[in-house]
Amino acid sequence: MTPTTPPDPPPPPRPGSGVPHVHHPLFARFYARVSVSADARGGLGALREELLAGLTGRVVEIGAGNGLNFAHYPVGVSEVVAVEPEPHLRQLAEEAARRAPVPVTVLPGTAEALPTEDGVFDAAVASLVLCTVRGVPAALAEVRRVLRPGGELRFLEHVAARTPGLARVQRGLDRTVWPLLFGGCHTSRDPLAAIEDAGFTLASYRSFDLPERGPRLPTSPCVLGVARR
Repeated sequence: MTPTTPPDPPPPPRPGSGVPHVHHPLFARFYARVSVSADARGGLGALREELLAGLTGRVVEIGAGNGLNFAHYPVGVSEVVAVEPEPHLRQLAEEAARRAPVPVTVLPGTAEALPTEDGVFDAAVASLVLCTVRGVPAALAEVRRVLRPGGELRFLEHVAARTPGLARVQRGLDRTVWPLLFGGCHTSRDPLAAIEDAGFTLASYRSFDLPERGPRLPTSPCVLGVARR
């Protein structure tokens, strides 16, 4: 009897081929309305402009939400691949992509499993998303994987407060109601430390409060900056 050759093993799954279930229908509709107002009257539009200024080449954006960054991409960007797992927000992002000044493709997926190949992007954008991802180290490892050597990570995130009182409030909210009410958001994360731990080099950043005036909110402490792979 002639021995048979065992079949070749199946190929490994493509990164991002399985999209975990992310569905926040109430929060998604709330965020879609509030974010537009925050852009127009709360200063976020200007921050998005600053975040994306000078970008060129191919860009991946993680957690694109309803696509409010798209209008601010400079014309030197040849393509944006935007990943968003929440169905309602992704639909709004697809509508925003059609109005964008640069080519934008919106894909389903999560930051922890990006549906793209290794080393194919010149820059990555994380805008108010590291607070909500289920695994920050995994998400940043994926960003590092898809960036070319020397590629940039542009980030705009709210951060853990440095003042003890607000820091205690943030930790208490994160353990109780805040993630349930706001789509998995956590207010007390430290994205700067996480970015460095993931192997990026911080190039420049600035810290500020949003809004600049009035009472401080759990999400008021923010940071905007650039890191390099």
